[in-house]
Amino acid sequence: MEKFPHLLFVHDIFLNVRISKRANNWYISFKYDNEPTHTAKKRDVIGVDVGINTLATCSDGTPFANPKAYQQAKKRLTRYQRRVNKKKFGSKNRAKAVKRLAILHKKVAEIRADKLHQLTTWLAKNHSTIVIEDLNVSGMLKKRCDPATTSVAPGSAPRHHKLASAIADCGFYEFKRQLTYKCEWYGSELVIADRFYPSSQICSHCGHQQKMPLSVRTYECSACGFTADRDFNAAVNLENYVSQ
Repeated sequence: MEKFPHLLFVHDIFLNVRISKRANNWYISFKYDNEPTHTAKKRDVIGVDVGINTLATCSDGTPFANPKAYQQAKKRLTRYQRRVNKKKFGSKNRAKAVKRLAILHKKVAEIRADKLHQLTTWLAKNHSTIVIEDLNVSGMLKKRCDPATTSVAPGSAPRHHKLASAIADCGFYEFKRQLTYKCEWYGSELVIADRFYPSSQICSHCGHQQKMPLSVRTYECSACGFTADRDFNAAVNLENYVSQ
């Protein structure tokens, strides 16, 4: 209890106590009633564009780098998995190899979660309204190509396996989940823009809309000549979304 002194005031009312083991560590988790802590805000509205190369770009110009935890550990994960496969099933050596692999998977997950917690806590604590995109993450990760050929299945877009892996490594779903409950904690409002809102295609300076392929990283408006980083331009459009 010395690590959580504020729990002493909960009068020992804990709900849904759960003990679990992940890799080589034991954890206890539980729910308890607690009043939300509303914080003073430094900014009224902020738009947040999430991405792969940069985890998040904010409309105030603040970038959050993507740790790419899985990509960084991919070679080691593959090597550890091969060692597991080579060990005799049921042997002590296999058990040791499985444990080592589990520890590395846990480390990857913790690096990703820590970065997301830093980002979502900063957003919820310091901003009255946070605007994000309604990303269809499950749709991004689904297999959309015909496995028998390289042709595209009718009504579908081609799937890029490396892109799908990178999307999964970003943890977009976890980002939205954390931000949702932290906005409730800190008294902020989370606004999710319409899924079809073209934040990347609109000029944040004049409102002109034009096509923007994913490979183009700089927005150059053909109407007014405004130029900006693609992700920053999208973040500003998301900030402006609430005033439309």
